[in-house]
Amino acid sequence: MSSRVVVQKYGGTSVGDTTKIKNVAKRIKRYHDEGNKVAVVVSAMGHTTDELVDLADQISQNPPKREMDMLLSTGEQVSIALLAIALNEIGVPAQSFTGSQVKILTDGNFSNAKIEMIDRTRIDEAFSKGKVVIVAGFQGIDKDENIVTLGRGGSDTSAVALAAALGADECEIYTDVDGVYTADPRKIPTAKMHKQVTYEEMLELASLGAGVLHSRSVELGMNYNVVIHVRSSFHDKPGTLVMSEEKIMEKMKVSGVTAKGDQARVTIADVKDKPGIAADLFTQLANKDVIVDVIVQSSPRDGINTISFTIAKKDISAAKPIIDTYAKDHGNGKAEIDENIAIVSAVGVGMKSHVGVAAKMFQALADKSINIEMISTSEIKISCVIKQNQSEEAVKALHTTFIG
Repeated sequence: MSSRVVVQKYGGTSVGDTTKIKNVAKRIKRYHDEGNKVAVVVSAMGHTTDELVDLADQISQNPPKREMDMLLSTGEQVSIALLAIALNEIGVPAQSFTGSQVKILTDGNFSNAKIEMIDRTRIDEAFSKGKVVIVAGFQGIDKDENIVTLGRGGSDTSAVALAAALGADECEIYTDVDGVYTADPRKIPTAKMHKQVTYEEMLELASLGAGVLHSRSVELGMNYNVVIHVRSSFHDKPGTLVMSEEKIMEKMKVSGVTAKGDQARVTIADVKDKPGIAADLFTQLANKDVIVDVIVQSSPRDGINTISFTIAKKDISAAKPIIDTYAKDHGNGKAEIDENIAIVSAVGVGMKSHVGVAAKMFQALADKSINIEMISTSEIKISCVIKQNQSEEAVKALHTTFIG
C-alpha cells in the first residue's frame, strides 16, 4: 500500500455538473483506496464565476475589489462541498475546506493575490483520520483575514502551492484537454501533444496565451521543483509532464506556437531622449498593476524618439490617464492605442542550440504577406506583433514551418 501525498486539481469543466462531480469522486476513490494521502483542489462549477461577475455588473460598474473577492470565492465553496458529499456517498471519508480554513495566507492584493504561506495543520489532521482533503482553489486570506482571490486561473496556483507545502513530488492538473500541445488543437488539427515540456517553455506558453496552465502555477512548480502533470479528466491516459530542463530527454527546436489577441499597442511619439523618461512611465504603470509585454523604443533622432509597448486590453482604462498625461508632458501630446493587434510567438528551449529560427519565422510570415510591427525575443522565445485578423493564418504558417 502506498502512503505518498497525491495532489490533484480539477477545473470548472471537470466539475461542471453533478454527473461530472460523481465521476471525479470515483477517480479520487481509486487513489484513496491505494493508500495515498489525497488532497484535491477544485475550481467553481462550469461558468459560475462568470455568472457571479455578471450579477455584480448588474448592480455596479465599479464594485469594491474586496466585495468582489467575497462574492467570487463562493463559487468554489459550492464545488468543494458537493465533491465532499459525492465522496462520502461512495464510502470515501472526505472533508472540504475554504482557503481561509486551511490558512492559505496571501499578500492581500484583492483580485490578484500571491500566496505567501500555507498552514498544513488542518490538512495533516484530516490525513491522520484517513480523509481526502478538498480545498477551494483560487482563494486565500490576508493578514486581516479578508478573503482574497488569486486572479483568473488561480486554482492551478492553489494546487501547485499546496503540492509544494505538502512535499508532493507531482501535482496533477485535470482539465478538458489531453495535455500541452504544440498549438491550439481546435485551430491547428496537426498540433502534437507533448509528453514533456520544461518549466521555462510552459511559462512562456502560459504567458503568451496557451490557456492550459496559469503562469504563476508554473513559476511555483519551477521554484519548488514540483512536476506538473497536465492530463484529461475524461480518461486515464497520461498527459504532459512539466518539469526541469535537465530531466527532458528531447529538446525540440520549437515546442509551441501561440497567439494572444487580448493585447493593445500603445505608441507615444516625439518623446524627449533623456535619462529616466521611460523609467517614469513604466514605474507609474507598474504602480497600477499594469503588465507591459513587448517594448520597442526607436533610436533617437534630433533628441526625440518613439516608445511603443503592449498591454492587456483589460488594463487600458487604468493605463490611459497615465499614458495621456505622459504624452502631454513628454511627447507630442497624444498617445495612440491600437486594439487591433495580436502577438504570435514561437517558443522552445531548443532555440538555444539552433541558429536561424528568427529568419525562418520572419520568412514564414512574409510568405503569407503578414507584416511584423514589433519584435521581442528571449533565449527561448520570439514574439511578433501583427494585425489581429492575421493571427490564425500566422499560427498555421509558423506551426507548419517548425513542427509540421
